[in-house]
Amino acid sequence: MKENLSGELKLSVLDQSPVPAGSTPADALQNSIALARLVDELGYTRFWMSEHHAMDTLACTAPEIMLARIGAETRRIRIGSGGIMLPHYTPLKVAEVFRTLHALYPGRVDLGIGRAPGGGPVEALALKRDRKTRMLDDFPEQVSELLAFLGHDFPAEHPFAGIRVSPEMPGGPDVWMLGSSMWSAAAAVEFGLPYSFAHFFSPVHTRAAIETYRRGFSASKYRGEAEATVAVGVICAETQEEAEFLSASVRLLQRRIRLGDRRPVASPEDSLRELRLLGEMPMEEGEWPRYFVGTPARVREQLEQMAAALGIRELIVNTIVWDQAKRLRSYELLAAAFSRNVEEAGEAVGAAARID
Repeated sequence: MKENLSGELKLSVLDQSPVPAGSTPADALQNSIALARLVDELGYTRFWMSEHHAMDTLACTAPEIMLARIGAETRRIRIGSGGIMLPHYTPLKVAEVFRTLHALYPGRVDLGIGRAPGGGPVEALALKRDRKTRMLDDFPEQVSELLAFLGHDFPAEHPFAGIRVSPEMPGGPDVWMLGSSMWSAAAAVEFGLPYSFAHFFSPVHTRAAIETYRRGFSASKYRGEAEATVAVGVICAETQEEAEFLSASVRLLQRRIRLGDRRPVASPEDSLRELRLLGEMPMEEGEWPRYFVGTPARVREQLEQMAAALGIRELIVNTIVWDQAKRLRSYELLAAAFSRNVEEAGEAVGAAARID
């Protein structure tokens, strides 16, 4: 088993439990479990699950439940939320849930937090406990309270100072600030937290957000120095042509989301037909594409160039294709490309094949 994929650049996974057309959300959750087992064997650093609501496209509405299962299915990989949408919850409840996960899998749990709704405005309203008032924009206060619960840091005179979050044990989940805007970079600086930017979702401000975070960061109780990651889309295949073909599904998915269409992930053949009917429409791109598509060697070169330009040592990979076997294969090929030598690459892919 590999300690990590490369001595230079670590790779992790963000899984959204995409639902392929012709299958069910339950199938998508099982696919996520299979993917977690695979990337654990392949040496990826983290396996994060996102939170989305009322979407036929993405099945994971409760990452904390999936993490409880995935922790038991894996041996060494860190597991975490990418992320928990904190405005939907009370900080105490989130602290309790992730302290429970930490008790089950000590030293392996990440708590990524964000302020996005993970759905549309109607879903956000349905998730509210009090619907008679507008939702407060009190995310900074929520973060402060969450960190205080996790670290027993309330002032002695605070009414919550006597609350002990069970299960009580040494250590705790590692908290990350997530986002896709300059605001989130500033929030990560304010709280002294590690930061993950969702480039695959919003690629325009990636460099500016990472540089803003690095320039402003000061050592805190959570990190002695800035630690940043970027989540990117990746599709690897044996040939460039196959990778481009597989990417039709996510290209259509991005177009559909812009139109408010949340149907399951279409097959490449159906996607190409629908894309032709929709016509050309330039996608919002920044310095780098949302999705890196191609052979393992080509994708590795592009990812290493991006990481070097941003001064980061870890990238989080998100792969959406219609065929689960092709999705697993993409992660296998990427792991092999980042292995230290050809022999290790063969061992990594062989280990993956044995757990399928």
